[in-house]
Amino acid sequence: MLNQIQAQNQVIPLWETIPSEIKAADYKENETVKDGKVQSSSLVTIPTLTVFLPKEIKPNQTAIIILPGGGYSHLAIAKEGTKVAEWFTSMGIVAFVLKYRLPSDLIMKDKAIGPLQDSQESVRYVRQNAAKWNIDVTKIGIMGFSAGGHLASTLATHYEEKVYEPASKVSARPDFSLLIYPVISMQNEITHKGSQTNLLGTTPSSALIDSFSNEKRVTAQTPPAFLVHATDDEVVLPENSINYYLALKKNKVTAELHLYEKGGHGFGLGVNGTSKYWTKDCEEWLKSNGY
Repeated sequence: MLNQIQAQNQVIPLWETIPSEIKAADYKENETVKDGKVQSSSLVTIPTLTVFLPKEIKPNQTAIIILPGGGYSHLAIAKEGTKVAEWFTSMGIVAFVLKYRLPSDLIMKDKAIGPLQDSQESVRYVRQNAAKWNIDVTKIGIMGFSAGGHLASTLATHYEEKVYEPASKVSARPDFSLLIYPVISMQNEITHKGSQTNLLGTTPSSALIDSFSNEKRVTAQTPPAFLVHATDDEVVLPENSINYYLALKKNKVTAELHLYEKGGHGFGLGVNGTSKYWTKDCEEWLKSNGY
């Protein structure tokens, strides 16, 4: 059995039947590959979970499901997925990269909830199959970058919302969330316009905007969060992280926010400026919280 487990990077299709799917024959997944590794994916029709296991399998392991960013138009699979998963396995954490469907009227009946269906199901799947990978069912976290951070915070605040008929009664609530330069809000003043248009359409109602402005959806039951943003991020304003942090604080949910002076947007595991040290801060946070 262990040998099967060690067969690295197993790719698991997330659904037997994709909920509220529309079949579109000419809608085909498009991958950008460099040096034999997938860098980016768009037009995703079949959501998958790719499993990354630490060298040493221990009991009661932590698991983290990673949601790459890309403005809800593509997925930065390498920079905000595979590389991050390998970093987690080096710390002894089981990592999953979720290749989620991007919002599209061509393949889904309600594009605003398509990505949420995939992220809810990913947590349910990992929780149901936790024993297979020695995962502690109370240590399943979600991590999102940029628009993936919007999806991760949507899951953290909408995990109870019934957006499909789940096959199991298992909870879709993540135990914690790691939000890296996340889009949190859909409010016009601070949202990332591309993500807002891709997810909610060109003329979303104020009710729809409010529903997906996750800083307005925080309750005392929202999972604890670790947030990272650069002050000089002009693509996704740091107010996204700040407002979510303040909402968590107001609801007495434990949270840690790191605002770095420099880093811009999309720094992945860290490039230059002070933001390149966020991974150390994240590691410390995971340790101090017993993950």
